Amino acid sequence: MLQQHKDLVKATIPALQQHGEAVTRAFYETLFEEHPALLNIFNPANQRSGGQARSLAASILAYAAHIDHLDQLGGMVNRIAHKHASLEVQPEHYPIVGDHLLRAIRSVLGEAATPEIIEAWGAAYQQLATIMTGVEQKLYQDGSSQAGGWSGFKPLTVIRKVEESETITSFYLADPDGKKLPSFQPGQYLAIKAQVADAPFQQIRQYSLSKTSDGNTYRISVKRELAPSHITAAENGLISNHLHDDIQEGDSLLAHVPQGDFMLQQSDRPVVLLSGGAGITPAICMLHHLAVSASHRPVLFVHAALQGSHHAFRDEIQELTATYPHLRSLTFYERPAAADQAGLHYDHAGRISAESLSSHLPPQADFYYCGPIGFMNAVDTLLNGLNIPLDCRYSEAFGPDPSFSTEIARA
Repeated sequence: MLQQHKDLVKATIPALQQHGEAVTRAFYETLFEEHPALLNIFNPANQRSGGQARSLAASILAYAAHIDHLDQLGGMVNRIAHKHASLEVQPEHYPIVGDHLLRAIRSVLGEAATPEIIEAWGAAYQQLATIMTGVEQKLYQDGSSQAGGWSGFKPLTVIRKVEESETITSFYLADPDGKKLPSFQPGQYLAIKAQVADAPFQQIRQYSLSKTSDGNTYRISVKRELAPSHITAAENGLISNHLHDDIQEGDSLLAHVPQGDFMLQQSDRPVVLLSGGAGITPAICMLHHLAVSASHRPVLFVHAALQGSHHAFRDEIQELTATYPHLRSLTFYERPAAADQAGLHYDHAGRISAESLSSHLPPQADFYYCGPIGFMNAVDTLLNGLNIPLDCRYSEAFGPDPSFSTEIARA
């Protein structure tokens, strides 16, 4: 990529800051209008909410801002590549996306999008596409060549279905022929592809693996997603409701090999696991791993739930912390029910706060946190207030990442 192209891309940063979401909204609109088959890949709920457009706008802005030092975006590239791999994004998709992105830039920026700027962004996009396809092809190769691995999606059998709370249900999956399943890192997810009756497109969703693998089974734990009241019932969490209501023991689910970059780092420092709602699913998998790890790193497991009926894995966590002395837990119920007993079912009423958390924190710890966007923003604010360094924070949001700010700031 020529330096003059880089300079022109950097010159568009103010315009991207002002009009980035308008560009990405226009991009998705024409993309799906002309290539509706791509709706088999994209989550329509994230399109309706605007979250996907915001996430893409932030990614483009970050890329432009770091065009001279792309090595600093390794975390962001890796996260996107894992998500793309779980969706089976292929090299032939990139020219389609590039064409619609350049058209959207022209449409929104108008005369400001000079031929020179469009040429520069075309070169920038080609460079990014080359980087992404290289990383993704390695993920595909690693996924298929590992012991028990496969390409694309293959059927796994639901051998057990367990209701963990009022909103979360676990599905235990095994190979239908009894073969071993590939290993994975705690924090990674399994992509599930399903065709719901009367839905026009297949849909793919990623669900965190909630228990370390024994080589024979995977456990995913799925929260039933209900849409806001102004969204019709037919648009409720399409796949999560399908899994809860229609999938039974003995049925098959199409699954991809595990992906995801939200993983425990090599370190001897203590660990703080913070989860909100369904964010408990990767966190408890990490807890299982840390419980039996030879390092015996001190672990504080912090979970925030609405109340006891929404608290998944409570007994499992209590058993782990009772068995392994290097594990501790701290539970917050935002609105405890009458049946919830302080000291038995939960430790604090209300939301997590710096005041209620600080006295429990081990010194010089690594922080891993996961949950919905609102929870993630609150935790970032809390950790800022506690002066926790960015290079000690690792996170994954359940939803389109709004900024990639932690990865970018860490770089």
